[in-house]
Order: sequence, then C-alpha cells, then structure tokens
Amino acid sequence: MSGCIERLYNGLIKENPTFVLMLGMCPTLATTTSAINALGMGLTTLAVLAFSNLVISILRKAIPDGVRIPAYIVIVATLVTIVQMLLQAYLPSLNKSLGIYIPLIVVNCIILGRAESYASQNPPHLSFFDGIGMGLGFTMGLTSIGIFRELLGSGTIFNFRIMPAAFEPVSIFVMAPGAFFVLAALTAVLNRLKGLPEDGVKSETTIGCGGSCSTCTDSHCLANHDKLLEEEGQV
Repeated sequence: MSGCIERLYNGLIKENPTFVLMLGMCPTLATTTSAINALGMGLTTLAVLAFSNLVISILRKAIPDGVRIPAYIVIVATLVTIVQMLLQAYLPSLNKSLGIYIPLIVVNCIILGRAESYASQNPPHLSFFDGIGMGLGFTMGLTSIGIFRELLGSGTIFNFRIMPAAFEPVSIFVMAPGAFFVLAALTAVLNRLKGLPEDGVKSETTIGCGGSCSTCTDSHCLANHDKLLEEEGQV
C-alpha cells in the first residue's frame, strides 16, 4: 500500500505533469478558459491514463519490443473512443466544449510517457495508481489554471458569480495569452514554495557562495567545495 501512496504523491506533487514536468501543454493552454472545461479535460485524461497504464502493465510481457509504441497507441485510442462515447451520451455539452482535444488524448505525451517509462516495467496495481496520481496531478493543474483564468476573465468560478458587479473582467485571461500568464505565475509560486524548508525559513550557510555553487567565484570555496558541503551537512 505504501507503494501505491507513493505513486499518488509522485503524480500530485513530486512529478506533477503540469507544473513540474511541463507535459501536455496543448490541452493545458487550450481547454482552461473555464474551470468546468479544465476539470472535465483533467478527469477525462485521468480515466484514460489510469486504465491504459493498467492494461499496458498487464500485457507488458506479451507485447514485442518492436511494436510496443503502436500497441500502446492502439490501447490508448480504444480507451479514448470509449470515454468519448460516454461523454457524447451523458455530457454532450462538455464533449462539445472540449471538441478535438478529446481525440488528441491518444497522442498526449503524459499517457505515452507513463506507458513507456513506468507501466511497461512495473506490476499492474502500481501502474494503475501511477496513472491515477499523474491524472490527479494533471487535473489539479488544469483546474487551478482554469479557476484563475475564469475568475479574472469573467468574474465567475464554475459559472457562479464571485466578483462584485462593479468588477471589470480582464478579457485577456480568457484568451490565449492569459493561459501563459497564469501558468507562469502558478509555476513560479509553486517553485518558490518548494524552495523553502518546512518551517518556511531559508537556512543559513557559511559556504562562500551561499550554496549557489554554479555561480560561485570564491576560489577558497571552489577548492574546498566537497569539504565545506560535508561540514554544512548538505551531502
């Protein structure tokens, strides 16, 4: 069970596909004009990712190496077709809003990347949870971007009015440039938070470069780099 939890944490935080790995940027930038579209795209991708990982892991020993990528694409395309048919039947408005981006899940680099790097080399239960973790991380990324874009661009969240009537929407946030602005801002905030220790205070160091070894010009520090790091307890 600890391995399953680790896969969930990995996808949500450590290797978040949106804010850390920067994968799947096409749907990230194109479908986050509103929170509901972003959530729908994220959950659709999550379902395909989790079950494609599971099927590929089960069949990993039966798929010849020479045709593994075409085999992965066939498996993913089958799952995408099933998901799209379900959306057409039960959520036609969401299916219409997402449009061409649902079929394009077939070639989403997150799905093919996890199939090749993880599902093809690990047991089914871990691969399934890896898909769920990555899918949740992708959904979290898309939804958070969609919430900010919709709030600033329309004054609503999930179509509920949040901002006062006097608020003047900033229309650029529901346009293409707004996706880049919000993605960059959220990524910067998360990187800043990840750079701080748990107590929120940067640790002090007596190393000449302050720990920034790549830009260090202190000759003494360079000459005694490893020894200084050991004394600081950083290695």
